[in-house]
Amino acid sequence: MSRYLVTGSTGFLGRHLVSVLRANGHDVVAVVRKATDVPAGVAPVRGDVLDQASIEKAATGCDGVFHCAGKVSRRPEDAEELRRVHVEGTKNVLDACIAKNVRRAVIASTSGTIAVSDDENHVATEEDEAPIALLNRWPYYRSKLFAERAAFDRHGAALPDGGTFEVVSVNPTLLLGPGDVNGSSTDDVRLFLERKIPAIPPGGISYVDARDAAEGMRLAMEKGVAGRRYLLGACNMTLREFFARLERVSGVRAPLIPMIRAKHAAEFAAAGARMLEALTTRLGVAMPVDPISLDMAHFYWYLDASLAENELGWTPRDPVETLADTVKDLTDRGVVWPDAGMASVASSVVGPLIGRMMSKSGSSGSSGTNDKSDETFS
Repeated sequence: MSRYLVTGSTGFLGRHLVSVLRANGHDVVAVVRKATDVPAGVAPVRGDVLDQASIEKAATGCDGVFHCAGKVSRRPEDAEELRRVHVEGTKNVLDACIAKNVRRAVIASTSGTIAVSDDENHVATEEDEAPIALLNRWPYYRSKLFAERAAFDRHGAALPDGGTFEVVSVNPTLLLGPGDVNGSSTDDVRLFLERKIPAIPPGGISYVDARDAAEGMRLAMEKGVAGRRYLLGACNMTLREFFARLERVSGVRAPLIPMIRAKHAAEFAAAGARMLEALTTRLGVAMPVDPISLDMAHFYWYLDASLAENELGWTPRDPVETLADTVKDLTDRGVVWPDAGMASVASSVVGPLIGRMMSKSGSSGSSGTNDKSDETFS
């Protein structure tokens, strides 16, 4: 069996990855910033991805590295921190591993580096170019793209012992399932359960179970073609269908009011979101969904995961099972707190307001609601 270094072991994906690796008999060295809340069965080493020396210490004697550490944020003001953690952190981790003769790195990227479009009929593959004009709207995805590029810049680097460093990127879509204790990925499901999503955005979503994404990471280490990326996703669907599935699984009524999709969504979605934020502030009503998420929800995050299925032997579970487990986990952990007053405001005031405003923003060529989907909330 092998000895693997894992960054981000206390995160949503990282915890499931540690469990998968341990279940397959591997030893795990976990880089942690605090000695508390360390996953069971690992050898913790104090360190930080922004401190290359600490990573070199942790990487000593490891056969491979899984780089999962990162920060999830949709806040524009976090752009510089996102760049530092993702881009500089990736450089530090991989450079440290090269210095210590670690032969292979599997990085946890995101499907959002390539699999997002304003075309409802487009399904991305690993060969797609990054839609940089769209990614520039969202600092998180922009930083993940440049982190991925920094990783591949190091693919093929010479190791001190004469070997060659290999990099594989795994690009999962929106992660759902149990165990998201930080709310970094499943928070939009929580908002749905609390009835705080007031209307149906017109975009499309893709999602995958975090447990299956962790298995995909393991398979990429063992079978992945060096220098390649693998998209992971279990399904593509419109947000209307996504909310309908959540309604069937949870018994919580889905929003009924559709947003109108503008013909030129890239131009109107962000403007409409900003207008809505300003108006709800003036009315003294809390905006239940942040403007960045609302903007993202006007696009299509569809992907084709057949490369991972064919080359890695990866198979996702039934996506309905994932939704059911997500809802159960959020409920069992007591993080769902429906606010009847807020739900009423969302449905009777904010919902119609969103529909009206987005309709006006996109009045020059509205094409109605759509029926396909991908990774809007991620």
